[in-house]
Amino acid sequence: MSRTLRLAEALIARRSVTPDDAGCQSLIADRLTACGFACEPLPRGPDAFRVSNLWAVRRGTRPGPLLAFAGHTDVVPTGPVERWTSDPFVPSHRDGCLYGRGAADMKTSLAAMVVACEEFVAAQPAHAGGIAFLITSDEEGPSVDGTVRIVEWLEQRGERLDACIVGEPTSVARLGDTIKNGRRGTLSARLVVKGVQGHIAYPQLARNPVHEFAPALAELAVTRWDDGNDFFPPTSWQVSNLHAGTGATNVIPGELVVDFNFRFGTASTPEGLQSRVAEILARHRVEHEIAWTLGGRPFLTPPGTLSAALTAAIEAACGLKPELSTTGGTSDGRFIARICPQVVEFGPVGASIHKIDEHVAVAEVDALKNVYRGTLERLLG
Repeated sequence: MSRTLRLAEALIARRSVTPDDAGCQSLIADRLTACGFACEPLPRGPDAFRVSNLWAVRRGTRPGPLLAFAGHTDVVPTGPVERWTSDPFVPSHRDGCLYGRGAADMKTSLAAMVVACEEFVAAQPAHAGGIAFLITSDEEGPSVDGTVRIVEWLEQRGERLDACIVGEPTSVARLGDTIKNGRRGTLSARLVVKGVQGHIAYPQLARNPVHEFAPALAELAVTRWDDGNDFFPPTSWQVSNLHAGTGATNVIPGELVVDFNFRFGTASTPEGLQSRVAEILARHRVEHEIAWTLGGRPFLTPPGTLSAALTAAIEAACGLKPELSTTGGTSDGRFIARICPQVVEFGPVGASIHKIDEHVAVAEVDALKNVYRGTLERLLG
């Protein structure tokens, strides 16, 4: 069994359901310390939701870029354990795959990053530039005291990264087919439409907020917010929750609560989207209150030295040329982009993430390690 596979299994065996790290970062820090990294634990958040964070760095002996590996040790809950073929926290092998919660998202990536660095440092102890690790246990949770706090801490110290690889499971059909070189932003809102509660038999004495919002909802649903661009699809607007009423069938509700979300690229801004929503609500004379939450701005890394090095490493290890893509949801790359001009994501096939019987192909575990090592060799060798 390869060293990468053994480390991936050791991480999967730790029940690190967000925000619990369950000792994963200590295991990683011990391995990194042994090959010359200076490791700094950075716990953040209240005791009831304590988040483990780790910053580790190894400086080279010659000038060169600072390349960071970023990821998370927390995993989502398992769901009904009885529906798993095997215990989700007991790494298991079946049909050429490694099964367990976090196998794809993203403990295999973390193991591959660590072993890649161990091998690279052993072969080139006098490498150029520097290597860093930025790891949190709050990526699958609210993402309030995780990567964003490490980034703020690094900003206060005046530390900047030159390049960063986030180990998200970006591959679609086989390892190496997709690199994420950007992600859309996310902007959410809770809209409270005001009405007047009353008896359903006397509508003249009430004002139904559902009826009053309906024309505005129809316009919001068909509005084309932008046309996208060469890197991002058009902005999408979706309602996630809509509810009103007391539960009784003979009462006109006094208010309607609507939760909605924008996923947007660089063709729009949060401020512009908020302004257009306000215009639509005003035009339809919707009495309301609204609270906005900006979950993250879009980030984009145009083709450059990092994507070129990663692409060459993928071609060497996997035998195919990857596609650059910005599809999917958000990631912690949105925070790292504040202090790093080149942020990409690359990791194993993500078809099983967050599902029952999450898994990765065993044959791709060391190939992933070789991709990360090959990128190190091309940038810092």
